[in-house]
Amino acid sequence: MGLVEEIVAHASLKNALVLASGLLAVRIAIQFLKVAAQNARLAARGPRAVRVPSKLPLGIGFIYGTIKAMMEHSTLAYWRWMFSHVEGWTVETRLIGRRIVFTADPENIKAILATQFSDYGKGKPFHDEWKDFLGDSIFTTDGDLWHNSRQLIRPQFIKDRVSDLQCFEDHMQTLFRAIANGGALNGEDQLVDMAAGNGKPVDISDLFFRFTLDSATEFLLGKDVKSLSTPRQAFAEAFAEAQRVQSITSRAGPLTPLMPRKKFHDAMKVINTFIDQYIDRALELSPDELASKTKSDAGYTFLHALAGFTRDRKVLHDQLIAVLLAGRDTTASTLSWTLYELARTPDAVAKLRAEILSVVGPNRAPTYDDLKGMKYLQNVMNETLRLYPSVPFNVRLALKDTVLPRGAGPDGSLPLHVLKDTPIGYSTLVMQRRADLYPCVSKDFADVEVFSPDRWASWQPKPWQYIPFNGGPRICIGQQFALTEMGYVLTRLFQKYDRVDNYMGEVDGGRPTLKAEIVLQPGDGVRIAFWEAKRDQ
Repeated sequence: MGLVEEIVAHASLKNALVLASGLLAVRIAIQFLKVAAQNARLAARGPRAVRVPSKLPLGIGFIYGTIKAMMEHSTLAYWRWMFSHVEGWTVETRLIGRRIVFTADPENIKAILATQFSDYGKGKPFHDEWKDFLGDSIFTTDGDLWHNSRQLIRPQFIKDRVSDLQCFEDHMQTLFRAIANGGALNGEDQLVDMAAGNGKPVDISDLFFRFTLDSATEFLLGKDVKSLSTPRQAFAEAFAEAQRVQSITSRAGPLTPLMPRKKFHDAMKVINTFIDQYIDRALELSPDELASKTKSDAGYTFLHALAGFTRDRKVLHDQLIAVLLAGRDTTASTLSWTLYELARTPDAVAKLRAEILSVVGPNRAPTYDDLKGMKYLQNVMNETLRLYPSVPFNVRLALKDTVLPRGAGPDGSLPLHVLKDTPIGYSTLVMQRRADLYPCVSKDFADVEVFSPDRWASWQPKPWQYIPFNGGPRICIGQQFALTEMGYVLTRLFQKYDRVDNYMGEVDGGRPTLKAEIVLQPGDGVRIAFWEAKRDQ
């Protein structure tokens, strides 16, 4: 590059920076004018929530703290630090003047999700922030768009579909081979010495994410991506990268426009290219051909069923991405945490295996009714979801001026006025670990931070104090599908294996790393070893 070109390039960069700085200054000025008007309205409506301090002006310290906590996997500790400033469980802060409320109060969460459902929604800012990833799907929309999405998806999760378990079994056999191999297979035809898997350490979390991606893509598209037999899978890596960048961006608040997005857009190109090829094939089918496929269990796919209702390419694309995110990541994360805890709790493994053998024996694949009838299995999954809810942090926007039941005043006991367009962040992870919501610790009830499936034998949480699948009209449509898939995998695992060795102590010292991007997953993986039960047992 010559001198003239360098001068021109430098001048262009300088002008771009000046323009960006000017636009940001204008945006901040407009924001403060809005804030002044909001403060005047709030002052007339009673006390506010306790404000979380920020070490830097304009709340920039808070933004820095939230992003830093996410990247260091310490978001739970950060939220607990926020609530340490108040006697109750609701606080607020200001980000470049914009008021944001945070709560872990079950009464407030009930109001947001159910009793005042029409007052709160995803809102336009959330949609704009997430549309490049999730489009106009069920997770980003409100009103008619949301209702239409839910009505489109709901029929795919009726009991007849959920209870068809054959879709898991082929992937289960591949999973067994990958466990014996110590990791993903190098091709479907790789020879594996199954006996050599006894006691071989493996990151079971990595394999669960591969398993659920394979089962989800087969269910959704009719063809799995075979990530269990492909060590490097481009679609899986792109999907993870898109989520990582999106999660960071969503925590930047008013600074979101300044966040770099190149890696995100590169990942989305890979994702869209993969998804679009299946949409193309589905749209090439006539209505009669689609109907014939959806009437047959052998030919049924989620995509074909959706294409039978709409030929809109964008609708199909957005709903596929959303359901793939929900169907793959949440289930894989919960299975990972279940094995993390079971590997530390041999007594629970013994009880779970005993129940499984008493109901289905060592070989027979379980039915839907078998899974629902195994109480200890259900308790194991409930306890995992209590400690590690799949979506640990969530947000809603006030769609009009409204009130939360609690949160105002020094002790947070008074109703809290919320103006239109105020974001409300809420955490099931924090709420479900609140010691004050549980009975006192005793020989029959372990500390709330301890994994204890036995507690569910004589205890049930109060309404809205345990909501791993959310609640109200937006409760997770795929709840039963997820629980069925998890129950099936656990049953098949502990029909085959009777012992799990824990290798995580040397990694995290017994303190699990809570990686909270979009879903809550083990930040250090789950390194364990299985031992196959002897045949005479």
